[in-house]
Amino acid sequence: MAFFHESLSSYEEAYQSFNWSIPEQFNLAVAVCDRHQDIQDKIAIIYENDQGDERQCSYGELKRWSNQWANRLASNGVQRGDRVAIVLSQSIELVVAHLAAHKLGAITVPLAILFGPEALQFRLRDSEAKVVFTHDSKYNDVMAMKDQLPQLSRVVKCSRLEQVDEFWPSINHASDDFIPINTAAKDPALLIYTSGTTGDPKGAVIPHSALLGNLPGFELSQNFFPKEHDVFWTPADWAWTGGFWDALMPTLYYGQTIVAYETTKFSADQAFELLHKHKVTNAFIPPTALKMMRAAYPPQHAFESSLRAVMSAGESVGRELIQWGKDVLGVTINEMWGQTEFNYLVGNCSSLFEPKPGSMGRPYPGHRVDVIDETGKIAESDVIGELAAYIDDPVKFVTYWKADDKAQEKIVNGWFRTGDMGTRDKDGFLWFVGRKDDVINSAGYRIGPGEIEDSLLKHPGVQQAAVIGVPDELRGEIVKAFIVPAPGFEPTSSLKEEIQRDVRERLSAHEYPREIKFIDALPLTTTGKVMRRELRQLD
Repeated sequence: MAFFHESLSSYEEAYQSFNWSIPEQFNLAVAVCDRHQDIQDKIAIIYENDQGDERQCSYGELKRWSNQWANRLASNGVQRGDRVAIVLSQSIELVVAHLAAHKLGAITVPLAILFGPEALQFRLRDSEAKVVFTHDSKYNDVMAMKDQLPQLSRVVKCSRLEQVDEFWPSINHASDDFIPINTAAKDPALLIYTSGTTGDPKGAVIPHSALLGNLPGFELSQNFFPKEHDVFWTPADWAWTGGFWDALMPTLYYGQTIVAYETTKFSADQAFELLHKHKVTNAFIPPTALKMMRAAYPPQHAFESSLRAVMSAGESVGRELIQWGKDVLGVTINEMWGQTEFNYLVGNCSSLFEPKPGSMGRPYPGHRVDVIDETGKIAESDVIGELAAYIDDPVKFVTYWKADDKAQEKIVNGWFRTGDMGTRDKDGFLWFVGRKDDVINSAGYRIGPGEIEDSLLKHPGVQQAAVIGVPDELRGEIVKAFIVPAPGFEPTSSLKEEIQRDVRERLSAHEYPREIKFIDALPLTTTGKVMRRELRQLD
């Protein structure tokens, strides 16, 4: 069932001996649910929310409920290729809705409940969604825009309150007998919107085969997942690539248990409580969440942990968080790198090889990833270029929704240009420098924000930090840092000078932040990434 076993002797053995075996026919819902005939009573999802509600559901219940909803969606006119939008946070309903739609061959459109009306309306209109499953907090917003969405035929409200919930009453009398559509592995399964540096968000069309393409990296970044009694948790929104493909779907594929915690705001204290209460063995925790957990649980505190692996991605992890993970969580955090269009490509596996702190890791088996120049030629070691993935890969997206030309523009000499800049060292480890537009050019130096942000976090007065380049007449650009002070530290000029001196001494004279602005909170996306464009607007 698994690609790898911990008897592997080396990374080289894993990479060189690996071969894809992608079936022509493959359906996501069947793979993560229906095929688990021998574990129908096993708990698939442990659900909690910040109101104190708790539930569990088995693999057998997931199959029955998704069959019922597949029949109900079919009666609502949903057919193969239609789009079904899901505006829900971590919940059993979210999983059932996805599975039901995929059994019909429909394409799901995961959307975060933190989206405002304009963001929702654009995505619902652009995707031409026929049905929307929505959290009750967004129901009125969706209904208010329904007249502007001519393709939308039904809106299903999902609520904890029985008197207003439509999700469960809708399938009370629906048949639980359903034969899933026989989809091809390359058929579209998801439409995930990803924001670029300019223009409207683009919808990345993701095939059913992407699940299989994610698995080698998932197994290794989770130190040979699955093992008996593995329990998974992530604070990442299941509407995001990271939450859906890096946590939810792989866990269900392997027939293990995942913890769902529904909340509108991440809490470090709650994270520790969930890890302890459910004896979580494996987790995907984005760097921003790890930094908040570090602030709440410094190294001198003891934490009783069942963790055997933690993967982190979305931003650079850095040496400080790696060390904190060893001290407090008892694991070496495996950094991973991927994108919505081309996910789970590069990373570490501390059970197989020693990670280099600060490095993204090495290409996972089955994936060709390298650093290229503008012509598509592979760059020399330690030379900054664009990180690129070879297009012959089952994890690759199909195209951009209604914008195939935009997808083709990113391909050069068979390589998909990711827009991320990085380097490859002599040992084959890849190092993230920054997005193309995040790379700071100062006095002839190309500076990535990650290393500076990592250095800033080493100062006790810094709780969170983000760095951008700002125009400078003399140097072209200079480094500017936005800092959230740690509790007990006042945002004074003396603290600013102390931080500048600290970074200058740790890194170099050309990398320290010549400007520092103290702020109350960093602007973050729903997935926990720093929105540098908002910092530029603030500047």
